[in-house]
Amino acid sequence: MDLGVPPQRAPQQRDAAAGRVPLAVAVVDTEGRVSHWSTGARRLFGVAREDAVGCPAGELLPVSGVLAGGDGAYDGQGPTLDGSLSGDFDYPAAGCARLDEPGRGRIDVLWWAYPLVGPGPEQLLVLAADRAHLRDAADGEDGTARTVAPGFARHTDFPGHVELSARLPEILPNMSVQEATRIVGQVLELGYPILEFSHHDRIPVTPDWGVPKRAGVPPAREERHGEDARVVPQRAAPRPELDLEYAAVRERLEFLNEVSGRIGTSLDLERTIREVTSAAVPRFTDFAGTHLRAAVLAGEGFPDGPPDVTTVWHRVWVEHNDEPGRWDDTVPVGEAIAFPEHTPFFQCMVTGEPVVVPYVSEELSNRISGEFEKRDLRPLITHRSLLIVPLKARDVVLGFMVLMRRPGREPFDDMDRTTGAELAARAGLVLDNARMYTYQENVADTLQDSMLPNVEPRMAGCDIATRYLPGTRLGRIGGDWFDSVKLPGSRTALVVGDVMGHGLNSAAMMGQLRTAVLTMATMEMPPAQLLRNLDDLAQRLGEQYLATCLYAVYDPIGGELQIANAGHIPPVLVRAEDGRAELLDLPTGAPIGVGGVAFETATVRVRPGDRLVLCTDGLVEVRGQDIGAGLAALCASAAHPAASMDDACDTIIRALNTGGGRKDDVALLMARLNGIADEDVAEWQLALDPREVSRARRLVRGQLLDWELPDAVEAAELMVSELVTNAFKHGRTHHIGLRLVRTDALLCEVSDDEPAPASLLGVSESDEFGRGLMVVSSLAKEWGTSGTARGKTVWFELALSRVPRPRANRRRR
Repeated sequence: MDLGVPPQRAPQQRDAAAGRVPLAVAVVDTEGRVSHWSTGARRLFGVAREDAVGCPAGELLPVSGVLAGGDGAYDGQGPTLDGSLSGDFDYPAAGCARLDEPGRGRIDVLWWAYPLVGPGPEQLLVLAADRAHLRDAADGEDGTARTVAPGFARHTDFPGHVELSARLPEILPNMSVQEATRIVGQVLELGYPILEFSHHDRIPVTPDWGVPKRAGVPPAREERHGEDARVVPQRAAPRPELDLEYAAVRERLEFLNEVSGRIGTSLDLERTIREVTSAAVPRFTDFAGTHLRAAVLAGEGFPDGPPDVTTVWHRVWVEHNDEPGRWDDTVPVGEAIAFPEHTPFFQCMVTGEPVVVPYVSEELSNRISGEFEKRDLRPLITHRSLLIVPLKARDVVLGFMVLMRRPGREPFDDMDRTTGAELAARAGLVLDNARMYTYQENVADTLQDSMLPNVEPRMAGCDIATRYLPGTRLGRIGGDWFDSVKLPGSRTALVVGDVMGHGLNSAAMMGQLRTAVLTMATMEMPPAQLLRNLDDLAQRLGEQYLATCLYAVYDPIGGELQIANAGHIPPVLVRAEDGRAELLDLPTGAPIGVGGVAFETATVRVRPGDRLVLCTDGLVEVRGQDIGAGLAALCASAAHPAASMDDACDTIIRALNTGGGRKDDVALLMARLNGIADEDVAEWQLALDPREVSRARRLVRGQLLDWELPDAVEAAELMVSELVTNAFKHGRTHHIGLRLVRTDALLCEVSDDEPAPASLLGVSESDEFGRGLMVVSSLAKEWGTSGTARGKTVWFELALSRVPRPRANRRRR
C-alpha cells in the first residue's frame, strides 16, 4: 500500500504530479500485542507476519520520539508512540521516531496512531512510513528541500472523502468487513493522517486503491495561518488521473502477485480449487463461487468442444464473508447444474470473456432468477455488483468464477474486470496443471489396475493372499507387480517384480514384463532360464527397462520350491513346525535389463503349512534407515500367528507401513504351502500298446470310485481314452505316463516323449481322426499342453461338486 504524497515544488510549479510512499499498517490489541501486520510493515520493519502477530508491539514499533526542526535537523525530542501504545492518549497522535536496523543503518520513521473503541479487542491502528521516501518526494525541482512533518486534519469535509472512506477497508490487513468498517468509521471521525510540506501546506494521506469518482478533484489541503486551520481543496494537478491509475495498477499487481503465491501449492485438484476460490475473498470480492465442467472435475481428460446449455457444471467451492449458512441452500457446494441460456453465467462460459454487471437492479435480479427453476436467487444478487470470469486453458473454458460485492462497496468496473480476468487466467493455468496431473494419475491407475492380476486365493496345494499399496509420493504409480501362474502337475509359479521408476512409463513397462513372464511360465521354463530370457527381452525393448524379479515354482506333490532371483530382496520362509521365519539365502543375480549376468536356480525343501512371503522393497525400505532393519521387521511380523492368510498380510502391512516414511509402492504376496497328500495322487506307467487304452479307462474308473467321485467317472474315462490313444499314436518309447490328482478339482495328465505340442485341429463331419482334443475341449473345465524335458504333457481338469474325505492312504502305481 502506498501513500499519495504530492511533492511541494517552487511556487510557480506547485501543480506537479504526486509521488508515492510505502505505508506500513499494524493493529495493536488491548493487551498491547500485535494482532494484524501488513506486508508494508514487514518491508519497513523487517519482521514477517507470522513472527509479528502476538508479539508485544513495543518490541516491534519504534517508540522513542524525535522532533523535526525547520531546517530538517533533529533536536532529540518529540512525541512518542509509547503513549499511544499504553493507552494514555484517547485521541489521534503522530510523530517521528528513529530506528537502527542491522544492515540498513539508521531509519527515521513517521508514524500515526488512531485509538479504537468498540466491542472488539483492537485498541490502536498504527500507520508508519520511511521518512526518507517522504523527504525525496518533498524535494522541489529547484533542488530545495521542503520540511516534512506529520500532523492530522481534524475535519473530513473535503471533496472525495466519501470515496476514500469506502476504499480504506481494503488496505486494512486481513480483517473481516465488519471489523474494517468499524475501524474506518472511527478513523473518519478522528480525521485522516496528513503530511505537512513547508510551514503552510498540508495534505491528507489517502489510500490509493482505485481512482476517485470525481476525476480532476484532488485531495484537500489544510492551510494554516497562525493558530487557525481550515481544509480547502487543492488546485488540480495537470495529470492526477494518470497518477492515480498508476497507483491502482500497482496495487492490483501486488494483489495478483500475492494471489499467485497462495494458489498452486500442490497438484491436488480439490485443494487447488479451494485455494483459487479463497484467494479473492475478502480483498477483491465478498463472494466467490467456482464451477468446473464435469470432465475436468472427474479427471477424464480435456473437455471436448465449447460448452452449451446441456453442459453440466459442478459447484466445487464457495467462499464468502456473509453470515454462515446464508448461501448453503440456494447455491450448495457439490451441486451439478446446467446454466440457462439467457443469463450472464451462460454468456461468460460460451464467449470465454468476463461479464461485468456493475449493479444488479431489482428488474435484472427478477429476470436472472426467473431463468432458474425452483431457485430464488433474488435475495443473494439484488443490489449487488456482479463479475463472472472464465477459467480457461488453451482457449478452452474449464470453468468460471462468480464474484459479487455487497452494497456499499465500490461496484466492479473495467479495471476490476481486467484484474478478475488476470486472476482467472492464473487460476486456469494452475487448475489445468492439476487437471492434467489428475488425468495422468487416473490413466496410470487404470493401466496398473488392469495389469495387476486377480489372483485366485486357492491353487492346487497352496493358498494365496496379496496386497498392493500405491506410493505416497507425487507420481506414485510405479512398476511393482505380483502374479501366480497355474502350471501342469498341480504346480504353481509365484512371481513378484519391481520396475525401476514411477509414473505411466513404469506401469507400461511392468505390463510388458508381466506378460512376458506369464507366457514363459506356461512354457514350463526352469526359473533361471525364464529370468535369462526376460533379461534378453528387456535389453531388446530399450535401455530404460530395468527391473528386479523373483520367480519361484512350487511343487506341492514333491514338496519343494525352485527359486531364481534377479536383484530382488530375498523371500521369507516361515516354518510351520516351530513358527521360525528366515530370509532364504539365494544366489542374487543382477536386475533384469543389465545383461551379461548368469542366473541360478535354488531348490528349497518345504513341508505342509510352511508360508512363503514375497514383497517389493517399498515395504522394507524407509529413507534414512538401513534396509536390514526393514527385513528384520518383515521376518518378525511374518512369524506372528494369524487366523487367516488375509490377517497375516494385514499384520505385516500394519507392522511395516508406519511412521509416514514409506514413499514407494508396495506389492506383497504370501503363499501357504499346503502340499498334496499321497492319498490324493494316483499315477501309472502304460506300455505303448493299443490294449493299454482300455486298461487306462479301468484304472481311472476304479480310482474315482475309491475317491467317491462317481459323477466324474464317465467324462474322465472318455477324455483319458482319447489322450492315451493320441499318446500311443505319436509316442516313440515304450511308456506313457498317466496321473490323477484330487484337489478342489480333478486333474488328469497324460505324458509321452513326443516334443511336438498337441494342437486342436478343425475337423469336418467326414474326418475319422483329430476329434480327440475336440472332445476334451468340450468336456473339460480347463485343458492344455506343455513341454517337458522328455516330451510333452497334455492335461485337463474336471470340476467336482464335492471333495469327499479319503478312504484309504495309498497311491496306485
